[in-house]
Amino acid sequence: MMSKEKFIKERFDQEGISLTDDQASQFAMYYELLTETNKVMNLTAITQFEEVVEKHFLDSVMIIKHHDFSFIQSLIDVGTGAGFPGIPIKILYPQISITLLDSLNKRMIFLQKIVDNLKLSHINLVHGRAEDYGRNPLFREKYDLCVSRAVANLSTLSEYCTPFVKVGGFFVSYKSGDIEKELDNAKPGIKLLGCKTKKVKIFTLNSFGAIKTVDDGYRRSLIFIERMEKLDKRYPRKAGVPAKMPLA
Repeated sequence: MMSKEKFIKERFDQEGISLTDDQASQFAMYYELLTETNKVMNLTAITQFEEVVEKHFLDSVMIIKHHDFSFIQSLIDVGTGAGFPGIPIKILYPQISITLLDSLNKRMIFLQKIVDNLKLSHINLVHGRAEDYGRNPLFREKYDLCVSRAVANLSTLSEYCTPFVKVGGFFVSYKSGDIEKELDNAKPGIKLLGCKTKKVKIFTLNSFGAIKTVDDGYRRSLIFIERMEKLDKRYPRKAGVPAKMPLA
């Protein structure tokens, strides 16, 4: 029977992403801690090993195939939840300084366990709301890259996330399914936030029992939004407003 580490290495290799033995071991340990903690804390509905590798680990790092990470020194993951996509990216790029932001403190406790057991360094766990930290001068426009897999419409998500990005940096939103209408609706708000959608990359992963698309895969999208100019002082609006009244 193939070990978890070997499966992870081979599956990543199929996507052109090489892992060291230590990185594969970190992913395997991450899986064990995730599923163990999930028994007492709702972190994910996906628990089957192959599906976690596909829909959490691989999905998180596919961004590296579409963005140059050689210039990335700082990254923030907004609404990180169980650590996706921030921790998988951190495993691949241990030199990047990463901030994980989430509004639920119990997730912070879990993430601290992950950081400790995987022996991750230069990683900052922050408990709070994006709207509040987006106005904090220690976080506002300080990052080369902001990523988020949070479930929210792109208009709202852009107001949560783009305030963290410095001029020339990117916010990348991880989405599934048909995003054309959502992307079109978000354009006015993205412009108000001093940003511009630069590209959208669509890819598929193995479905592992999920609803299959016509190409027999798990369809995903990465929306790359670049900060073109300094952020207007009006944004982000106070906590709760972006969700109730998305920019349009």
